[in-house]
Amino acid sequence: MTDQNGNQDSSGYDEDTMSGKYLTFQLGTEVYGIEIAYVIEIIGIQAITEVPELPEYIRGIINLRGKIIPVMDVRLRFRKTFRPYNDRTCIIVIDIQDVSIGLVVDSVSEVLSIAEHDVVPPPELGHGHSNRFIKGVGKVGQDVKLLLDCEKLLQHEVLEELSQL
Repeated sequence: MTDQNGNQDSSGYDEDTMSGKYLTFQLGTEVYGIEIAYVIEIIGIQAITEVPELPEYIRGIINLRGKIIPVMDVRLRFRKTFRPYNDRTCIIVIDIQDVSIGLVVDSVSEVLSIAEHDVVPPPELGHGHSNRFIKGVGKVGQDVKLLLDCEKLLQHEVLEELSQL
């Protein structure tokens, strides 16, 4: 929509207004970014009900206003050591291929705009090492933010299994 001066009205939430925007969060000292288009909401940590026979990084399920949502601990997904949850721990509820999933992170930082020209591919690490969860590296001033590929956080089989919950 445009106003009477022909300027673009940014009050609508369309693809363009979300493009290049990332919700940043921390795991230890590292800062990660997730495309804001995937984010549904951010909630505090709450009771998680364990579900048997799911991968270790899927901590279980939560009931969010009557909707059952599987919860993934991103630390465990990245093969980091488990850290007990505290008052800064958050669950970022995202939508991947019409499946809502909660991502447990140490803390949520801010929403950043990162221009496309400031995003570079992740570095190649050589034999047997891949950055399969990292879509790119965002340069923000002197800092870097590791930008996640939401689609690769969950293997296809696990995504199908979770959609059945």
